[in-house]
Amino acid sequence: MNEILLQGGRILDPGARRDAPGDLLIRDGRISGGKPSTGAVVVKLDGLVVTPGLIDPHVHLREPGQSAKETIGTGTAAAAAGGFTSVIAMPNTAPVADGPNTIAWMRQRARETGLVNVFPTGAISLGQKGEALAPIGALRQAGVVAITDDGHCIQSAELMRRALEYARMFDLPVLDHCEDRSLSAGGVMNEGRWSRILGLPGWPGIAEEVMVARNALLAELTGARVVCQHLSSAGSVRILREARARGVRLDGEASPHHLCLTEELVEGYDTNFKMNPPLRTAEDVKAVREAVADGTIRFLATDHAPHCSYEKEVEFDEAPFGVVGLETALGVYLTELVHGQGMSLGEVVARMTHLPSDYFGLGRGTLGEGAVADLTVMDPGRKWTVKKEDFRSKGRNTPFEGRELKGRAVFTMVGGEIRHDLDGRAPKK
Repeated sequence: MNEILLQGGRILDPGARRDAPGDLLIRDGRISGGKPSTGAVVVKLDGLVVTPGLIDPHVHLREPGQSAKETIGTGTAAAAAGGFTSVIAMPNTAPVADGPNTIAWMRQRARETGLVNVFPTGAISLGQKGEALAPIGALRQAGVVAITDDGHCIQSAELMRRALEYARMFDLPVLDHCEDRSLSAGGVMNEGRWSRILGLPGWPGIAEEVMVARNALLAELTGARVVCQHLSSAGSVRILREARARGVRLDGEASPHHLCLTEELVEGYDTNFKMNPPLRTAEDVKAVREAVADGTIRFLATDHAPHCSYEKEVEFDEAPFGVVGLETALGVYLTELVHGQGMSLGEVVARMTHLPSDYFGLGRGTLGEGAVADLTVMDPGRKWTVKKEDFRSKGRNTPFEGRELKGRAVFTMVGGEIRHDLDGRAPKK
């Protein structure tokens, strides 16, 4: 199948300001501007929306070392089913991806078993311990697209400053899970009325906000690029907005659960509502949504964090943080932001395609002639119900089980190869 014609779709390419009905020809793995041959495989789209392949800048693939939770193979299968053609993988593996050997292993494993593009990140500090810097230059040479200690926020402002200085030298973004552990220590849900009612230790929003403010100041000092991951509080949004207005190279990322779920859902002690940072108040959700809509938060991610079922089937205090998201994120974003909030489809797609591609230098995010044929076909109006037993991910820890969503990926192509075909639209070989 070296020539495929996607016929009768709506071509939506926000980076090229293109939104019109049309056909798209893929020849030898790339977008072609020519005419199809008589032997081209025709896939009829009947008005479905064709976009550049979706990009997720925050995924935990768990491999190497934690394959009981997820593998690169199962995680990328979940990504393809969710409409993602590229994922940026976090370094909290075992061993930690803090050196070029582990990065090389991950890239080779992705070539062997991955269904979508896997772009690795490297750790900021050795072992993600926050004590000494990892070899950032060697990680860059090994192919990382960013550095991050992810769930292990660097507590030392001095070490973070040095990391930003080195990252700027090598033109690497720094991704930060913003959490002052002296303020969040022991917390398992948002600190407030519901934590008091439920008798659970609180994780206050100020613990995130302090680190967002620190990152704003250090980014301003060093000129480095910093992304504050999975922002959850109104205070964080305010700090981010003020910093960006001053021209600081600070960006924010949102996750599906922080856009529509709130702290009272923990009432039943369901550990599928335990994530880090925790679910917060309706006011916080409103602030995060507004920041996405006005462009203050430029990236939409999943923070896909699979765990074994038995790990989550314990007391709330003892369960690990994290939920899966690759197979539900697009549906949540379309339901909440497009159908619920009135954002245009193009605005949402931009935050999931060319904006992260350009920022991380991935060379994706476009349907222009000659581009690699990574693309997503979605049905923005399709209603469906989340059923965790249908997931391709090993993880079943979803907070959206049984929820009806509106909008779904139905066809995914990576490098001209069909990786997901929900409705069986492509003719069989």
